[in-house]
Amino acid sequence: MKIKHAPLLNTKEVECHYFENDGVPITYVCTTDLNASDTPLDIFYRETPHPEFGNRYFGLYFRNDILMITGADQVENYDFGMIQGAEGEWFYSQSHHDCLMVDGKMIDGGRVYARGSGFEIFKIRNGEFFTKNDARTTH
Repeated sequence: MKIKHAPLLNTKEVECHYFENDGVPITYVCTTDLNASDTPLDIFYRETPHPEFGNRYFGLYFRNDILMITGADQVENYDFGMIQGAEGEWFYSQSHHDCLMVDGKMIDGGRVYARGSGFEIFKIRNGEFFTKNDARTTH
């Protein structure tokens, strides 16, 4: 399954940076709002909890042009409405007012609500997307 993301940062550079600093693999998961409407974060995952903070997910975002970091374990609690394009790629609304239209389908609402046509609901567990019908689906 291929998911079309629109990250804020160069996710490969971030993964390399944190691997060099922490010594554990870090993987990009998605870009989404968490607590604040229309404030998307690039969300990353590590298999082992951070030794100091205890989180497995963290988010990077900009506030006043300053790069900020926050814990993001709550991403596993959210629904992701996704639409599939004609080429097989899946698309999701990243933030509250991010409305996407692809091949006659629409998704809107970010993590606040899923509204549109032709969408399916996905969740995230252990850094990977899955549907209720297939817990093995990955990005």
